[in-house]
Amino acid sequence: MYDPQLVQPMRDELTALGVQELITPDDVDGAMRQPGTTLVFVNSVCGCAAGSARPGLRLSMMGEKKPDRFVTVFAGMETDATARAREYFKPYRPSSPQIALMKDGQLVKMIQRQDIEGHTPDSVGRALQEAYDANC
Repeated sequence: MYDPQLVQPMRDELTALGVQELITPDDVDGAMRQPGTTLVFVNSVCGCAAGSARPGLRLSMMGEKKPDRFVTVFAGMETDATARAREYFKPYRPSSPQIALMKDGQLVKMIQRQDIEGHTPDSVGRALQEAYDANC
């Protein structure tokens, strides 16, 4: 587990946007049972989360179409909640960061670390917006 003070700014970056933190497996299950679309952001301390994933998410939220709700788990912190979220992402392997778009509890779009690392926030945001346009 990381130092909670170290990760707080990374949490704040998302919660300031209105993204809801999921702390327990029950929180995750509750979010997945909600009808409609849910974006699940697996937050991380890595550079690609800071440089591309979180800024890309922020950009994607500026579009007209967007999911009904945005939620997040933090890899390396709430390990049980993160593990539960990843059960919904099968057959995709865990990666950090990782962004999943769920519709009525079913995975409709996955963005893995390899889709984020080395990409700009604009390209991550554009990929998310395309997923919103198709599914929201």
